[in-house]
Amino acid sequence: MTMTLPDSQEIIDDLAFFDDWEQRYQYIIDLGKSIPGLSDEAKTPDKLVKGCQSSVWLDSRIENGLVKFDVDSDAVIVQGLLALVMAAFNNKTPRQILDFDIDWYFAELDLERHISPTRGNGLRAIVSKIKALAKQSIN
Repeated sequence: MTMTLPDSQEIIDDLAFFDDWEQRYQYIIDLGKSIPGLSDEAKTPDKLVKGCQSSVWLDSRIENGLVKFDVDSDAVIVQGLLALVMAAFNNKTPRQILDFDIDWYFAELDLERHISPTRGNGLRAIVSKIKALAKQSIN
């Protein structure tokens, strides 16, 4: 399954066009709809990300030196947040993943002021798991 998402800078630019957060949420939800998701058989306990309020599954593999992710969530807004994270990390080398300034990216999106603290914690848990996977593939 392949995801077709804009890159992180395009998302920052796109979100800047919207006047209010209602429109931005809709854009983020629409981004999430472009993620193919996982089959029920692929939603195994070992792929579940701990620390998320909603159920989030993350699977990864390396192809031609690039880390590829398959993700899914049972919540539409979380699926959209996953799309934001995938725009930053999917189809990148492990080094690019580790070097990407996710705090800067989230600040540019002005995201954490507009999602609940538990969603913010879940987002951090997803990023931590992705960075840990990237670190493992370098070692």
